Amino acid sequence: MNNVPEIKIGIVAVSRDCFPASLATNRRKVLVEAYTKKYGAKDIYECPVCIIESEIDMVKALEDVKAHGCNALCVYLGNFGPEISESLLAKHFDGPKMFCAASEESQQDLIDGRGDAFCGMLNASYNLALRNVKAYIPEYPVGTAEECADMIHEFLPVARVAVGLSQLKIISFGPRPLNFLACNAPIKQLYNLGIEIEENSELDLFEAYHKHDNDKRIEAVVQDMASELGNGNTNAGMLPKLAQYELTLCDWIEEHKGYRKYTCIAGKCWPAFQTQFHFVPCYVNSRLTGRGIPVSCEVDIYGALSEYIGTCISNDIVTLLDINNTVPQDMYDEAIKGKFDYKHTDTFMGFHCGNTCSRKVCNPHLDFQRIMARNLPREFTDGTIEGDLQPGEITFYRLQSTADTILRAYMAEGEILPVKTRSFGGIGVFAIHEMGRFYRHVLIEKNFPHHGAVMFGHYAKDLFNALKYIGVNTSEIGYNQPESVRYPSENPFKK
Repeated sequence: MNNVPEIKIGIVAVSRDCFPASLATNRRKVLVEAYTKKYGAKDIYECPVCIIESEIDMVKALEDVKAHGCNALCVYLGNFGPEISESLLAKHFDGPKMFCAASEESQQDLIDGRGDAFCGMLNASYNLALRNVKAYIPEYPVGTAEECADMIHEFLPVARVAVGLSQLKIISFGPRPLNFLACNAPIKQLYNLGIEIEENSELDLFEAYHKHDNDKRIEAVVQDMASELGNGNTNAGMLPKLAQYELTLCDWIEEHKGYRKYTCIAGKCWPAFQTQFHFVPCYVNSRLTGRGIPVSCEVDIYGALSEYIGTCISNDIVTLLDINNTVPQDMYDEAIKGKFDYKHTDTFMGFHCGNTCSRKVCNPHLDFQRIMARNLPREFTDGTIEGDLQPGEITFYRLQSTADTILRAYMAEGEILPVKTRSFGGIGVFAIHEMGRFYRHVLIEKNFPHHGAVMFGHYAKDLFNALKYIGVNTSEIGYNQPESVRYPSENPFKK
């Protein structure tokens, strides 16, 4: 996915002058060996400069990691560490940074071989706060070489999000559909996150589309679409229009991303879109999302942002769905009850018209948007990619600047069940433990809209770490509480 940053973490070991520098150097070497053995060497660089309470050495280390293309930093306390130099290193490094520390190796070597990094982490965190330097510190940041290697690896998705957002431009085509304030998007918080946004009119998009009439590249895109769809290519006559639209979006990205490296799109898809373009954009949206360029529906700017964050974390395709409808009682009784460990209120259907990448859909096929076709000619609503979503683990989540312009987020891990939906669109039967309470006391209580993003796997731990790092207050991150833990607004009396 060339729309997601590749991370290279520079590992710099630090040493206080009253401790043997060799202790930090040797521990750094063992750490790098442990990381390389388990994860390979692609994501890291071992800085040979060991800081010994010297600002000059700090500058040398900073220049070294920059020269070797590092866009993230791990400050590794091989011993107590020089609190001033190490915090200055973090301050002047332009990119995400983390701190971790070495635990003691053996009871046989607790005199000259004792590093006291357990103590040094406290001073490091204090000095970072004094300098207003934001750093990622793992849940328990002191460990063996193998444990610290795992900590560094867990930092990768956090770093991808931080670097990605710092170089992201969201391109939107609006305005939002009438009577659709659910996707309201106060943009101040986007700027606070370091994101640029370019808001355009759908008239601009319509003009750009017609500038691609008879584009010589259309046929190649049509062939690629046909290859992707295979037996699901049920309306081949639609493909030239969709290919022309795809080229329009791709060219717009290249011409408008400016100084930013990464993009995502908040697209318009109704009500005038169908009557003017004579198709719906869902399939094209799904194809770009499949390449790591998320395209949200209904000008959902924070939906697009959420999708992009999920793409950075999972390094995989994501999707955006409505938290849409309940599972009928007879479907629950027949296909779920007694077969899966979920109450009826743990289940719901996640749906959208057809924007999920074909690689995440069972038997994907080109179709039309049935809801819009209730009021429009059928041929105006062709262009969805439909099918039941593939069963498996998921993380349902969203980041949003809510009506009071506070950054809030939610996340919940669950799964898509292998249950036939008997419905239309891109749709699946979702199951999340305690979803009913989560729905009421997080989604409704905190004023989240109906769109939720989906990562195909369990990534809530990485997502929580990333949101915390980019500045979302942890008190504003909701999750599905277990039955034994009451939400603050939940009535304690059941009857």
